[in-house]
Amino acid sequence: MRDFYGVTLNSPLMLGTAQYPSPAVLAEAFRTSGAAVATVSLRRETGGGQDFWALVRELGVRILPNTAGCHSAREAVTTAQMARELFQTPWIKLEVIGHSDSLQPDPFELLKAARILCAEGFEVFPYTTEDLVLAERLVEAGCRVLMPWGAPIGSGLGLNNRYGLRSLRAHFPDIPLVVDAGLGLPSHAADAMELGYDAVLLNTAVAKAGDPAAMARAFALAAEAGRLAHEADPMEARDMAAPSTPVIGKAWLS
Repeated sequence: MRDFYGVTLNSPLMLGTAQYPSPAVLAEAFRTSGAAVATVSLRRETGGGQDFWALVRELGVRILPNTAGCHSAREAVTTAQMARELFQTPWIKLEVIGHSDSLQPDPFELLKAARILCAEGFEVFPYTTEDLVLAERLVEAGCRVLMPWGAPIGSGLGLNNRYGLRSLRAHFPDIPLVVDAGLGLPSHAADAMELGYDAVLLNTAVAKAGDPAAMARAFALAAEAGRLAHEADPMEARDMAAPSTPVIGKAWLS
């Protein structure tokens, strides 16, 4: 498992903490899945108060505060600074939304915020697209993790641009990559991990499932299966059939 700013995680699954039907269901989803990271919005924490923060601490996982809902670099930087003080961690998932319908990141404001936060000592996890140029600029700014989207947040569409995600993996072989957003089924998580990604982050697919704990476990198993498949060096797809049973030694009738 690749390091995330010097931290080795024991699971490739990261889960959000919003939209669960109850705190007990949230805790059970984390317990059954073994997820290594919990993303927490500053707005979510302040809305839930000390009870929610106590619950998150009891999960025993790494906390990744995020700047969800921010639409400018200035707003994101201020939110990140507040989150660092509250959660006592340099980690920050940087979200700067540029499009209200697709929730696509604003590349210009995202890069501006990343530069400021990296200079201030934050360990930034930028929510980005699969654009290679933007990814290069984020790495140059100091980001040591990239989190490209699979599809729009909450859409459940899976990997919309496999070519782009595969290209990103090939271009940054030494940078931890996390598919963030748009995963709706465990098979989507396996797909991302089979491409060589290091982790997946999701929220809605688990929190809104009929049985969130069971779905969280399913995603954990799928992510682990995908990672093992990638490490096993899977066969390449081919256009023609190839027999699995050799014809050498077969009796031929004349």
